Amino acid sequence: MKENQKKIWITGASSGIGKAVAEKFASEGWKVAVSARRKELLDELAKNQNITSFPLDVTDQTQITNVFKNILNEFGGLDVCLFSSGTYEPKDEKSIDPHKIKNVINVNFLGVIDCVKAVEDYFKNKKSGHISIVSSIAGYRGLPNSSGYGPSKAALTNFSESIYFDFKKFGVRVSIVSPGFIKTPLTDKNEFSMPFLKTPEYAAEKIFNGLVKSNSFEIHFPMGLTLTLKFLRILPYKLYLFLVDKLVKR
Repeated sequence: MKENQKKIWITGASSGIGKAVAEKFASEGWKVAVSARRKELLDELAKNQNITSFPLDVTDQTQITNVFKNILNEFGGLDVCLFSSGTYEPKDEKSIDPHKIKNVINVNFLGVIDCVKAVEDYFKNKKSGHISIVSSIAGYRGLPNSSGYGPSKAALTNFSESIYFDFKKFGVRVSIVSPGFIKTPLTDKNEFSMPFLKTPEYAAEKIFNGLVKSNSFEIHFPMGLTLTLKFLRILPYKLYLFLVDKLVKR
C-alpha cells in the first residue's frame, strides 16, 4: 500500500452504483474496500490492485463489526465510508406486504444504521473522516407503488440529517447521496419509463466529485430530475397529491 494512500469502504459494491464508485475511486489511486453478499462478484472487482474484497451481509450486525475490524487491520485506517447497500422489488411494492416491506427496511435502513454504528467510535476518536449514505430521490415524498422502498430511503435521509449534527462536533463529515434513475440491475426491473436515466459511471463521477471535491451535505443528480422533485417536495399536500395523481393516470 502506498504511503498516504487514501482509503474508502464501500458497501453494496457488487453491482450498480456501488461497483461503479469502487472502480472510480480505484482509478483515482484510492485503496478501496468493497463489501456485498455476492463474494464472486467482489472477487472479480478485486482483480484491480487497488480493490480488496470483504464479503458482508449488512443484515448481520456481528458480521459488520468483524468486517470493519478486518478492514482496519488490513488497511490501517479509513478516510471515507460509503454505505450504499440496497434492495428493491417493484412488483412487491404494488400491494402492502408487511413481510417484504420489513425485508426492504432491514437491508436499506437498519443495515445502514448498523454500519454507521460499527464505525462511529473509530471516526469520532479519529476526529476526522467522512460517512456518506446512499439514499434516493424516492425518499423526497411518497410516490405510487413504493410502499417499502420509498419509506426506507426517506428514513435514511432523516437519519443522516439527524446524525450530521452529532458527528460534526467531532470533525466528522456526514453526507447523503440522492440519485435519480441510474441503469442498474435494480432499475432494470422497472416497467415504466424512467426520465433522465443515467449510467452507473455517470453516477460514480458525480459521487466521487461530491465526496472529494465538495463539502455539500447532499449529492444529488441529475439536476433536471432532482430539482423537479425538490420543487414537488415543498408543495402543499392538496396540490402535490393532485399533480402526482394526474401524472400516474397519464
